Amino acid sequence: MVEKREHWGSRFGFILAASGSAVGLGNIWKYPHMAGSNGGAAFTMIYLLCIAVVGLPILIGEFVIGRKTQLSPVGAFEKLAQKSWWKYVGFLGVASAFVILSFYSVVGGWTLRYTFLALTTGFESFAGNPDIASDAFNSFVSNAWNPIFWHLIFMGLCIWIIVNGVKGGIERWSKVMMPMILVLLVILMVRGITLPGGMEGVKFLFLPKFSDLTASSVVLALGHAFFTLSLGMGTMITYGSYLGKDQNLVTSGILILVIDTIIALMAGVVIFTTVFALGADPGEGPGLIFTILPTIFPQMPGGHLWGTLFFFLLFLAALTSAISILEVVTAYFIDQKGWSRSRATYVFGSIIGIVGVFCSLSLGGFTDFSTVFNISFFNFLDYASSKYMLPIGGMLTAIFVLYRWGIPKFLEEIREGQKGKGLPDIVVKVLFSIAIVVVFFIIANEIVEVFTGSPLIG
Repeated sequence: MVEKREHWGSRFGFILAASGSAVGLGNIWKYPHMAGSNGGAAFTMIYLLCIAVVGLPILIGEFVIGRKTQLSPVGAFEKLAQKSWWKYVGFLGVASAFVILSFYSVVGGWTLRYTFLALTTGFESFAGNPDIASDAFNSFVSNAWNPIFWHLIFMGLCIWIIVNGVKGGIERWSKVMMPMILVLLVILMVRGITLPGGMEGVKFLFLPKFSDLTASSVVLALGHAFFTLSLGMGTMITYGSYLGKDQNLVTSGILILVIDTIIALMAGVVIFTTVFALGADPGEGPGLIFTILPTIFPQMPGGHLWGTLFFFLLFLAALTSAISILEVVTAYFIDQKGWSRSRATYVFGSIIGIVGVFCSLSLGGFTDFSTVFNISFFNFLDYASSKYMLPIGGMLTAIFVLYRWGIPKFLEEIREGQKGKGLPDIVVKVLFSIAIVVVFFIIANEIVEVFTGSPLIG
């Protein structure tokens, strides 16, 4: 027997849950490095433009599809376009969620392990020595069993939250974790800014450096604007399916974008004020997190506390995104197969956990699983999902709204819960058209690089 569909308990709970899905590890370590190395505030301006022009239409489009059908991705497309191939766009979203969580949960395990490492040792042995920190990190991720242990704990937490449902699980814990993320960011920001030399990090991040802004930077901003919002994998369709008709989807979408962007900027301040205050290299990129920052915290007054808070922040960001991804897979089997929530969550949470074990092993635990197409299984899943599965899913969703479902029906649904007429049809058509063209270019740029060795731009 199919369970009665749950709904969010409040608009506030939905906003926090959807924002939590958007706020992930990429906001904490990826965006700050990209902005700092590609023009600072100049990159941020391009990024915000991409968010508004590309991200917002597709985000709202996914919310509308979900609320209209009250179904997860496969059922949603199947209901709106019966007896057509469009349901496979939904299948692509579910598959993307499965693939992404398989390796994302491994990284989530890393953040949990480093939280405990910071809490127990404070990284004292790494103080001022990036080589030791790098060797320790590489030794950890290439170990056969240690990272798997933390990965399975992380997946267990995801399963526990999701099995408790939309209100009792996702919404309840989003109301706890998202405020904690904001509070931790504020505390760490204040600490970073007050460090001697910390303001140099703020300048590095926020002063416009147009000379560093290249065509490659623009493509980078386009790509990150799309991927940071969890678009193209059915998350926002699934979350939208738990909404009532009284929700204003436009204002909700804008608010989610604002929260996501603010957190990314705050994370940049936290990281670069700390890096500049202690004289580390801001050009280290993603390596800043696990190999550079652990060498910096022990050199700070109270570094034991700040290191623990920072990695706990990373863990929370990973968990808020991971639960939304698992919900996509779970909701498919609840809606389409009539499974109970507990059965769907335990079965596929466990399967994803097992695939994650192979992802972890591919980084060095067992060489038998180390390569797929000359890259590790972990990196293969990351590459396939981020470079192809997500953008293709997002682009096809935009095409579906524009050409298959139709703007009039889309606007009819979106105006439910709105006060006033809203945007004219032509504006909506233009926004979706631009989003389709931009995402198509991102995909084409990647494909050209694969076959020729040189991208169109980049």
